[in-house]
Amino acid sequence: MGKRVLSVGQCGPDHAAISGLLQSQFGAQVDRAALGDEALAKVEATTYDLILVNRKLDADYSDGLEVIRALRQSAAGKTVPVMLVSNYPEAHAEAVAEGAVPGFGKDSLRSAGTIALLAPFLEA
Repeated sequence: MGKRVLSVGQCGPDHAAISGLLQSQFGAQVDRAALGDEALAKVEATTYDLILVNRKLDADYSDGLEVIRALRQSAAGKTVPVMLVSNYPEAHAEAVAEGAVPGFGKDSLRSAGTIALLAPFLEA
């Protein structure tokens, strides 16, 4: 069975694009959470290999960094690798400072660099 990913705060089209890439490239199963509280509940109930958090959550435009902070403080989420999904390098630097691993932007979703970032977490 493939790896399992939680996608947090992506809009419908972005979730579809990210899920499609992860499924086709790595055979990963992708679950979805709209908001931080939902993400925390899912992480407590399910084992994930990677969590992808949007910079601004689509449902309410709340800050994805707050979700990363909450995950890092939770018992279930503190050991799961988390990546920020953002086109802004400064947002990635903030996320890494909060305990995330380097992430990627939607503009570079299908790039070799993004595949290389994801591979250590999602390859069998």
